[in-house]
Amino acid sequence: MTCLCVLQAENMPFRIIEKDTRRNCVMVTAVVGANWGDEGKGKITDMLAEKADIIVRFQGGANAGHTIVNDYGKFALHTLPSGVFYGHTTSVIGNGVALNIPVFFKEYNEVVGRGVPAPKILISNRAQMVMSYHILFDQYEEERLGGKAFGSTKSGIAPFYSDKYAKIGFQVSELFDEEALKEKVVRICETKNVTLEHLYHKPLLKPEDIMNELMEYKKMVEPYVCDVSLYLWNALKEGKQVLLEGQLGTLKDPDHGIYPMVTSSSTLAAYGAIGAGLPPYEIKKVVTVCKAYSSAVGAGAFVSEIFGEEADELRKRGGDGGEFGATTGRPRRMGWFDCVASKYGCRLQGATDVAFTVLDVLGYLDEIPVCVGYDIDGEVTTDFPVTWKLEKAKPVLKTLPGWKCDIRGIRNYEELPENCRKYIEFVEEQIGYPITMVSNGPSRDDIIYRKSPLSK
Repeated sequence: MTCLCVLQAENMPFRIIEKDTRRNCVMVTAVVGANWGDEGKGKITDMLAEKADIIVRFQGGANAGHTIVNDYGKFALHTLPSGVFYGHTTSVIGNGVALNIPVFFKEYNEVVGRGVPAPKILISNRAQMVMSYHILFDQYEEERLGGKAFGSTKSGIAPFYSDKYAKIGFQVSELFDEEALKEKVVRICETKNVTLEHLYHKPLLKPEDIMNELMEYKKMVEPYVCDVSLYLWNALKEGKQVLLEGQLGTLKDPDHGIYPMVTSSSTLAAYGAIGAGLPPYEIKKVVTVCKAYSSAVGAGAFVSEIFGEEADELRKRGGDGGEFGATTGRPRRMGWFDCVASKYGCRLQGATDVAFTVLDVLGYLDEIPVCVGYDIDGEVTTDFPVTWKLEKAKPVLKTLPGWKCDIRGIRNYEELPENCRKYIEFVEEQIGYPITMVSNGPSRDDIIYRKSPLSK
């Protein structure tokens, strides 16, 4: 898409140049989480995918899930991008993903088996593979740590990324150079077996078993392997709309989250450029998803957490069938909306739009507490601190009136109850980022678009 621009310098003739107006178009949108994960990113991605051409998973692996409710039913996706339910889209596994090939194809077959047309799939030749021993090492380490375990999903993610950055992982492209692969397998088994024998006291790896595993993976992925970064570059030149789908949320980022109770790959929109192979300037829109209350799976600081009957009731009513991990089935930890954490999460993501989800869940409450600050040793802050300070923080709560009715089915913002709108607007004011989408039910149609005074 080009237009002509006429430029004239002093004492110089006119010259005509082409100006690329594509730069002014939103062609790459990232959907990411503001908090601990489980914010409702799957639904938002599924919804936005209607107008996208390509959906890219750019980080993480099968350690977290996206729950989606649409015309085909209810699905919990772990590796497949959330746009697989649209026939016009191409679903891409980027180089930044921890690719568990058996899990990926199990999901693929389950989706197709339930009547969804076979999605178009591409897998980056630079993606790395989760091996069976990564999952074993994850289990062994959690077992070894006992009461001090990190609450891993035991999906092999931490050992996978450890190997990737230690340069002993397996890239998809290596499957097609068998001689070099055999040599590498022997070296890796030697390294891993030292740990298995002396630290975990577990059975040793056999090179022939690992080689057989890799050859099985080759058969499975071969039809889908692609130079994804080149594919995306050409797609953008053709004016295609690309959607980047993140996993988990800001507070699980290994650099900016509640370290060490974090995941092993960056959960930030900025990483989308790296994990997909795109120029960073192409990411024009960042939809950051926040729940209307808080939830988390796994250990780590959670200042607004609630307990007992209060938490049980919210957990029972929450999500789209109760607040339980899509991957582990574990009951999620529950809390009130945390303005401090969400403001921080939106800032790190570079939010241009906030999607405010599961608002309908709060309709049973007479009053709704909101965390507006942290009391740390008698001093109140509204800035998100480092982990050791978080562990000492107590929530400063402001209570807002509830709306005491069911808001599902409403499509116009002005038709929401007054107290419901006041709740949204209060949260928006506190976090300082525009809430442009409000989700009031589990299906893709349960969405209210809103003009925010904070939108630029």
